[in-house]
Amino acid sequence: MADDKSKRGNRDRDRVSGEEDYEVRHFANKVGLTVQQVRDLIKQHGNDRKTLEREADKLRG
Repeated sequence: MADDKSKRGNRDRDRVSGEEDYEVRHFANKVGLTVQQVRDLIKQHGNDRKTLEREADKLRG
């Protein structure tokens, strides 16, 4: 089921939903990685946005 975009709370903003293509694409564009790299990071580290940003920085060098 798709995200309900009418619900705008902070709880959802600290996570990246690996099941929502648009969220993965947006995050990938933001951090300069491919969609597949982001999906791999989510599988390895979970969907916490801060953790994913830290790990993306490590991947980029």
